Amino acid sequence: NTIGKVVLGLLGLAGVIILTVVPTAIYLNEEKVTSQRTFTLSDVFNSSIRARSYNMRWISASMVKEGVFVSCITQLLFFVENQDQVAAYDYVVSADQKYVAFKSNWTKVMSYIAHYCAYYLSQYLCSSHIQAFVWENDVYVKTSPAAKAMQVTSNGKHNKILNGIPDWVYEEEMFSSYEAMWWSPGGRYLAYAEFNDTLVQNIEYSWYGKEQYPDTVIFPYPKPGTPNPVVKLFVYDTTNISNITEVVVPASVGAGDHYLATVTWVTDERIAVQWQKRKQNELRFQIYDFNTVGNTWIENKLDVTSKTGWIGRFSPSNPTLSADKESFYIVMSDNNGYKHIHHVTRVTVTSGTWEVVDILKVTNNAMYYSSNQYGHKPGGRNIYKITLGATPPTTQCLTCTLNEDRCQYNSAYFSHDASFFRMDCSGPGLPLYTLRDNRDAEIQVLEDNTALEVLLSEIHMPTMRRDFIKKGEFNLWYQMTLPPGFDKSKKYPLLIDVYAGPCSQTADFRYRLGWAAYLASTEKVIVASFDGRGSGYQGDKLMHSIYRRLGTYEVEDQIMAAKEFTNMGFVDKGRIAIWGWSYGGYVTSMVLGAGSGVFKCGMAVAPVSKWEYYDSIYTERYMNQPSENLEFYNNSTVTARAKNFKTVQYLLVHGTADDNVHFQQAAQISAALVEEQVDFEAMWYTDKDHGLDGSANQHVYTHMSHFLQSCFA
Repeated sequence: NTIGKVVLGLLGLAGVIILTVVPTAIYLNEEKVTSQRTFTLSDVFNSSIRARSYNMRWISASMVKEGVFVSCITQLLFFVENQDQVAAYDYVVSADQKYVAFKSNWTKVMSYIAHYCAYYLSQYLCSSHIQAFVWENDVYVKTSPAAKAMQVTSNGKHNKILNGIPDWVYEEEMFSSYEAMWWSPGGRYLAYAEFNDTLVQNIEYSWYGKEQYPDTVIFPYPKPGTPNPVVKLFVYDTTNISNITEVVVPASVGAGDHYLATVTWVTDERIAVQWQKRKQNELRFQIYDFNTVGNTWIENKLDVTSKTGWIGRFSPSNPTLSADKESFYIVMSDNNGYKHIHHVTRVTVTSGTWEVVDILKVTNNAMYYSSNQYGHKPGGRNIYKITLGATPPTTQCLTCTLNEDRCQYNSAYFSHDASFFRMDCSGPGLPLYTLRDNRDAEIQVLEDNTALEVLLSEIHMPTMRRDFIKKGEFNLWYQMTLPPGFDKSKKYPLLIDVYAGPCSQTADFRYRLGWAAYLASTEKVIVASFDGRGSGYQGDKLMHSIYRRLGTYEVEDQIMAAKEFTNMGFVDKGRIAIWGWSYGGYVTSMVLGAGSGVFKCGMAVAPVSKWEYYDSIYTERYMNQPSENLEFYNNSTVTARAKNFKTVQYLLVHGTADDNVHFQQAAQISAALVEEQVDFEAMWYTDKDHGLDGSANQHVYTHMSHFLQSCFA
């Protein structure tokens, strides 16, 4: 839910790429360092103690052309910054590389409003540069930055009809994007989605602001079993402004409630669309070819069904085009329930008891992907290359043995033809970013975080332990942040840091530095995260364990893990706590309400209380509709466990303007606890949303620190 705002300094490197440096979150140093001070709560919020990442955008594979472009955009950025013409936080480059549009004045309004300022880059780079944008829920197209905008749709209506931008639930749960428009490769056609929320019920909450009377925020928010938005897909022909055709949903899907999952252009005459039934266990992969004679889209199909749960990890993954644009590759479950690469004809490209995370690039002779195959560590990530056309196909790991002690969670960002890639090493050591060629030769170190290493050398940092607990046929992984100078003969308080949502993974090999580091370093608290049943990247059998039964196994397994940690001999069984945010807040509350006697206290931030209060797409993906699964809806509420909170210390935290997990959820928990005469603590953050940003962020962690100190006293 967090939008990374990346901008400012641009740097051209070898005439190939445009680069920016931005701060990011980091992990914990594995090495024991002797120092005079610990990592403090103030350090958590000190922006100078952060890892630096290396953000870059490939523009083209042509070095000569790129050199011209880098020069132009770098000079332009310096110009607009020095002239204070635009306070940009992001930019978009036109397909012809002739214009750059700087994004500024971003304002959240369910979706967002922003200003775009377009600047001319180079007289040497020219072709088409058509723009599309949405204003007041209607789509507009401009043939050039200076041309008059042509209105494509005219039925847009606030909170009713949205064109080219998703409504709240699609933005949050299906597209993970503010956009619902897709240009064809040649720029002739613009596909856009229309969302009809006329029948969707509204959520309302107060915005207190600073005026004499509060405002009321109102927007459509479908909940389980209630009417969903109705979606349609259209294609606009820029050469004929009156030519708008509908890409019709297949009858087998469109006969009932359904979702538009992904849209992928193949050519200007071919488009691939994924549709889902509302239950989300069936998928139609539909390829449409444009018939210029009949002005219609002809259908070709592929059906996918999950017999054990939902399709994909969350929403369906995007297909990846083959280099010749004649076929697709897609990551989906194989017959053994592991996520692997399949050709669109369902031919399996990879296999094994591990999972492909994502397809990164496909060229004429190679495919690049990320997976957790190496070392049988589901929390690891490495980059692999498959040579296409070879018999048998050969697979090479590009990152498995590169700085292996430091780099076990790797990703890559490839240039257009995969001649070069940026390797991103995110842990377990300090993050490292390097530029490499496709022969796996290092060209340059982009960022190695030596400045952070110097800072941390003066601080007594925690260490990490990673392992798994065997439960039946599953290896359930955990990670522990251990206090400096950890002595297994001593007893330490324990805090379980939980998320535990479907397909989540918190025990991994990424490098982080945050609140857990402070608790371990200064407060001498062990902070542990555990991936139980329902977690991802170890096959569908584990992940689908909680299908139609949220609030069961993933809750039980956190209690089991705390008991196992206690049995290791270094945990003080009288000082065990749990905390989580969002789904983690829900699991925290369910664990405390289980009455296990294991936990002394817990902190729940923005928790779900009842699944019937959350949105339809997310909840029904895992629980189906209430009419289909009423028993488990009723048995999965925090409120029903209210009386068991009498034996624990509980802190409930929520923002009053949370548009995701509504304040209604915390209000109902509070009401149930009061009804049972439970004494608890609560903290509300006025006009703050799900992320509790700004001053609320430091405040909530400080408040939780004080609560935990009191609990462990």
